[in-house]
Amino acid sequence: MVVLFYLVIVFGTILYLDFSTNHGEKIEVPNLVGLNGEDAKQKIEDLGLEYQIVDSIYDPKAPEGTVVEQLVEPTSLSKVFVKSGRVIGLRLTKRSQMIEMPGLVNKQIQFAESILEQRGLRFIIQYRPTNEANGSVLDQLYKGKRVKEGDRIPMGAVITLIVGQNDLGEPIELMNFVGMTMDEAKYVLDTLGASSYNFVCPDCITHEDSVVARIFSQTPEFIEGNTVFKSTQFTFSMKIGFDSEIELPE
Repeated sequence: MVVLFYLVIVFGTILYLDFSTNHGEKIEVPNLVGLNGEDAKQKIEDLGLEYQIVDSIYDPKAPEGTVVEQLVEPTSLSKVFVKSGRVIGLRLTKRSQMIEMPGLVNKQIQFAESILEQRGLRFIIQYRPTNEANGSVLDQLYKGKRVKEGDRIPMGAVITLIVGQNDLGEPIELMNFVGMTMDEAKYVLDTLGASSYNFVCPDCITHEDSVVARIFSQTPEFIEGNTVFKSTQFTFSMKIGFDSEIELPE
């Protein structure tokens, strides 16, 4: 009876282990690199396997969501088979590189602009009357909401800097800058005594692109006869290939 009991326990344990570990089951792991993430997930599930998105890798050249690495190599390379329920880790591509937002509050505007440019961020400046902190950043916004230091935002995002100002300066004539190049607009602004301006050109990749691009929109918008203060912040949107004949002031 003791021997029989022992044999029952041993063979019962062996049968249980065979069943619980899917003994003898062999699933070939497919090559998923280059597939769209959704297609790769479906292929994994159809085989009775599971998946996990391990990481996203910045790659502007590949379509977003493309599998660039699988953590269990395909059987065709490793010669190793797996059992159902095995988790396949995936690394996918992403088109937007996320970076940390710097802390610019209480920094001078020139310093803040330099930091944003170094991190690949664009900016728009809005002035707010203040009795203190003239020329210093009072707040930093992304998509109209306050963004704190360390928050992760996409590279190339447009940051709005709220800058304190307690000297509006004398009024000047509001000019029509549409059709001008950057150098032409800077010449007119310097002539008028305006020193706060920003040029935005999403299509400009090289310095040569910035030289030939022309203004197609401006803020404040041109209205004939209107005047603005010298301290007004001008923002110019530019693109390559836009052409409009504008006479420069003498």
